[in-house]
Amino acid sequence: MKKTTTRLADGRELIYYDLRDDVVRDERDPRPLAPVATTSEIRHDRLLGDSVAIASHRQARTYHPPADECPLCPSRHGRRSEIPAPDYDVAVFENRFPSLAGDHGRCEVVCFTPDHDASFADLTEEQAGLVLDAWTDRTAELSQLPGVEQVFCFENRGEEIGVTLGHPHGQIYAYPFVTPRTERMLGSLATHREATGRNLFDDTVADELADGRRIVLAGEHWVAFVPYAAHWPYEVHLYPRRRVPDLLALDDAARTEFPQIYLEVLRRFDRIFDEGDGQGERTPRTPYIAAWHQAPLRAGRREDFALHLELFTIRRTSGKLKFLAGSESGMNVFINDVPPEAAAERLREVASE
Repeated sequence: MKKTTTRLADGRELIYYDLRDDVVRDERDPRPLAPVATTSEIRHDRLLGDSVAIASHRQARTYHPPADECPLCPSRHGRRSEIPAPDYDVAVFENRFPSLAGDHGRCEVVCFTPDHDASFADLTEEQAGLVLDAWTDRTAELSQLPGVEQVFCFENRGEEIGVTLGHPHGQIYAYPFVTPRTERMLGSLATHREATGRNLFDDTVADELADGRRIVLAGEHWVAFVPYAAHWPYEVHLYPRRRVPDLLALDDAARTEFPQIYLEVLRRFDRIFDEGDGQGERTPRTPYIAAWHQAPLRAGRREDFALHLELFTIRRTSGKLKFLAGSESGMNVFINDVPPEAAAERLREVASE
């Protein structure tokens, strides 16, 4: 992997990650951009004990542009985008409309491929491995920023999820606090250790392997399963078999196998509802959120935390979405219409031949 760091016209950082070492990235951004102005602030909710980012400047962000005006495509034929080069492998840049900025963290955009019409599932294993390298490198860099407490790499896919740019991309948030979901995991982890003397993550993976009904895919170094108490209709958790706190701690064997396992899981997600209509029309690609959970930088015992990826879709059946209504949104009590065992069976049925 070759890494090249440069700056956009308004001073934001842009990083290219290339598979070839002989690639030269010397293009300049000629756009007349004014410096980025943000209004990001963090407010603490005294009743719930969590934090809320207030970012009113995001109201002006790009919203469903036509494909020929996509800001994440390479700059070609006189059309200038966020990426000055006419082509790239993986590109990462500071978000022009960040939810977190300055003393309140940082937000980055990760472009997985220059192909506007592709998806992560369309990548080759080599390309997916490069994205993993980029996630790892950004985690290392962002972890060094003053005030950052947790680094979160994720992908939103599909308009149903709320995606406003159709180009295949993800994001990275460097939070100035430990997120509420991670805080809850840390609390459960500590309680389990006090009660049993064992690691909760290890026991969870071991229990799923022993049960077997919810296993979706198992490799030598990774295991993917639908959790026993899945919140979402189709939800898969992907764990390395050797517990590590973050992406930086993955060994070479796990890094090599990850693209094989993850790409297969993503392709199965796209086939869950792919039944067609008898007239050649296929079901649209499955909308999903893919979220890496890494140990916070200073909270809890980092060595006890288990890096894992959680992948889920809000689609519960063909043409129908799972909406977060009163119980979920009002009281954070999820009601799942699809038994986890049935979801796992379906994901096994649609395995690649």
